[in-house]
Amino acid sequence: MSGHALDHDGPRRLLDDPDLGRVLSALAGEGEATRVVGGSVRDALLGRVGDDIDLTTTLRPEAVIARAARNGLRAVPTGIEHGTVTLLAGRKTFEVTTLREDVETDGRHAVVRFGRDFALDAQRRDFTINALSLAPDGTLHDTTGGVADLRAGRVRFIGDAPTRIREDALRVLRFFRFQARYGGETPDPEGLAACIAARGALDGLSRERVRAEFLKLLMAPGAVAALTTLSETGLLMRLTGGIGDLGRFARSLADASGGASRPRDIDRLAVLAVFSQADAERLRLGLRLSKAEHAALIGYARALIALHGRASIDGPEMRRLAAAHGTAGLSLAARATRGEPRPTWTPAACAYLADLIAGIAAPPVLPIAGADLVARGVPPGPEIGRRLAETGALWLAQGCPEGEAAREALLQRATA
Repeated sequence: MSGHALDHDGPRRLLDDPDLGRVLSALAGEGEATRVVGGSVRDALLGRVGDDIDLTTTLRPEAVIARAARNGLRAVPTGIEHGTVTLLAGRKTFEVTTLREDVETDGRHAVVRFGRDFALDAQRRDFTINALSLAPDGTLHDTTGGVADLRAGRVRFIGDAPTRIREDALRVLRFFRFQARYGGETPDPEGLAACIAARGALDGLSRERVRAEFLKLLMAPGAVAALTTLSETGLLMRLTGGIGDLGRFARSLADASGGASRPRDIDRLAVLAVFSQADAERLRLGLRLSKAEHAALIGYARALIALHGRASIDGPEMRRLAAAHGTAGLSLAARATRGEPRPTWTPAACAYLADLIAGIAAPPVLPIAGADLVARGVPPGPEIGRRLAETGALWLAQGCPEGEAAREALLQRATA
């Protein structure tokens, strides 16, 4: 199993953050203790220091607020019923949560009480690599074996895996998401078995929570391997309501010739799970997608259907496709199907698509509008739309000609 080389100076660099220092100083003293916890500590050990820093403390929420006020820090009770207060220092925010112990869980909501034991607080977290904590003096605390697991590339539930999942069924999906980002070649066998056994619990989760985790998984470096395991175990069908095309998904990631420089999670979802407009609608409902996200899936589906069945695509056909479907959906569909037996792409088509993606060229636009027809004597109303549709179809069939002569010919046809 491949693992990670750890950066043991990373935690020290994390503590060098002056804004974090202000927060730790404000919460220090009088028999209380506060530590940096969770993902920021894990990532620091991997040489990554970001702005998303969480802390856990023996102080109760009201004491956190009071100390923040005395030290000129703004406090926002973002989750005070769960013991969480957000502190603002400089331009950064820090979530400070009072140590907690689980009392009971039902798979969706946990009943907790405040505590003072860092080890017990660590036991209620999901995976060992997320349970690390860092004291202000630089001492790294690891009561669950997280450092060894991080080094080994092993995503492992804390304690009994089925119990951790019963506490929150979303941990099934989080297991695969963290495996895709931090895991090695093979998932932890106990964790994988527990996730498969608990697959029915996914149906009881809110679609919004599933959506957030699944889209993050799609963006992880090991997404292909994680999705392969999800597909083989039948879990992918439960999450998306359909099958996934892992070949297209992998090719779209490997092909650097298309798409924006920064990939979008909705594009990866499209390539994985959309084959028709019906798939886009199912995913909209199943994952509570926004209107913009749904529109992106629809655009991809239409472009995919337009490519389907074509033996080859040359330069003029590429122009027609760009005019009908725009750059985003077409470039994504081209990237997903590249390498499949049909269609084949001529050099001219590839060059034009590359220019579209780079912004050197723009999709052709029908050079006449309704106002032009009205100016030529066509009465406003439904007739305008009918004539524009007919003329637009002719324009596409002609290869989207440009220039004043082409525009005049279209106007004469539309107003005849």
